[in-house]
Amino acid sequence: MVKPPLRTKTVGTKLSEPEYAQLEAAARERGLTVSEWCRTVLLASGNGHATKSAEPTGSDQALMAELVALRTILLNVLYKQANGERLTAEEMQRLIERADADKLKKAQARLEQAAGSGVKG
Repeated sequence: MVKPPLRTKTVGTKLSEPEYAQLEAAARERGLTVSEWCRTVLLASGNGHATKSAEPTGSDQALMAELVALRTILLNVLYKQANGERLTAEEMQRLIERADADKLKKAQARLEQAAGSGVKG
């Protein structure tokens, strides 16, 4: 295994208390220290990538989960309609419950897949 180069250079800036609190919150949300988060954001920006961390935030996961659930419901409804079938209220409720049951797991898998392929989420 190749050892990463030793970090010997420092970059610094002055921040107000509210600005620092904002950075702390962003770092905490991603499970990083402020220093790690700043390094990640600075290097991503310097490389021309998005300034967000590759780690999806809680709000990213929640949004993706809702999109996955909506997609699941929509595709099931459209499939039934395309086959000339009618959907009862009970069937619709079961579709919703089934989509909600595994939406977080599916969303996390999609976000991980996107992060692995370099797609910005």
